[in-house]
Amino acid sequence: MDGMDRETWLELVLRNTVEVVTEEELQGVYDKPGKKAYIGFEPSGLAHIGWIIQANKVKDLQGAGFHVIIYLADWHAYINDKLEGSLENIRTCGKYMEECFLALGVDPSASSFLYASEILGSMDYWEKVLRISKRTSLQRMRRALTIMGRKEEESEMDSSKLIYPPMQAADIFEMEVDLALGGMDQRKAHMLARDAADKLGWKKFVAIHTPLLSGLQGGERMDPLEAKMSKSDPNAAIFIHDPEEDIRRKIKKAYCPQGEVEGNPVLDIARYIVFPCKDSLHVDRPEKFGGPLDYNSYDALTEAFASGGLHPMDLKGAVAEELAAILEPVRAHFQEHPQSLEKVWAMSITR
Repeated sequence: MDGMDRETWLELVLRNTVEVVTEEELQGVYDKPGKKAYIGFEPSGLAHIGWIIQANKVKDLQGAGFHVIIYLADWHAYINDKLEGSLENIRTCGKYMEECFLALGVDPSASSFLYASEILGSMDYWEKVLRISKRTSLQRMRRALTIMGRKEEESEMDSSKLIYPPMQAADIFEMEVDLALGGMDQRKAHMLARDAADKLGWKKFVAIHTPLLSGLQGGERMDPLEAKMSKSDPNAAIFIHDPEEDIRRKIKKAYCPQGEVEGNPVLDIARYIVFPCKDSLHVDRPEKFGGPLDYNSYDALTEAFASGGLHPMDLKGAVAEELAAILEPVRAHFQEHPQSLEKVWAMSITR
């Protein structure tokens, strides 16, 4: 961030996000030396294109002078019954995830991978878990279960589920980060942790949240968590290492009614992945249908689609081509180094 003024820095940190809590607190991080941020993932299966949003945000934070910890929550995945509850499978998946982030262009010199098992042996960590738990109601813990991709009533499955939210909050404090990054599905965990910081007098972190990419089945839903892309449904997700023909096939079948903008997964991909990566969208339309088109902004694209000036099949073809090009480095990496991907493919992915 050498020579970057405050306004430019803020724009970089906040671009392609939907919320910051709070901007005033973020302003206070600008001059801080040794800035640290974190983003956490359960190693639980194949990486879909929603990860591009997160990887791009990690790169933005690196460009803004943050060292970013990519936290691979192996014990959290175990609590959440991922990969048949096998820690061996979960940690194998973690190594695959490391490769995914590097293939997506994350700078290894400004980031580090940290596994939950590396910090859970500390008594200080478990003291934090207990202190957070003592200051958080059982009702709020249950409400926070959506951070696991579960419903509140699923805490009845086994009592370990209720340990998950205070563990995630303790993770943040244990790493002593200035900023926590996550999708909107992680908001409840971040707010629980910030509330605990107020009550315990601990250092409060800034939280920034990115949009959730909807599944290819689309449709506007009341709960965005229900509509988000899921790796457990291969027909509703595009994986970052999918062959080009699979990308085209999946997008061709995606929900994309003529003129509908809200709840349209193809437009979501254009908005959250294509435009941030490519700055424009080229539609290679045949001359008999009016010839090629170029859209230099998402607003221009949606205006054309909503008015009927752009056909769904033309939109799908253009988005598929651009997405395939964006993911070419990832495909090349796993073609050359297929071992970790092959191991994860062989696992049973249930959620």
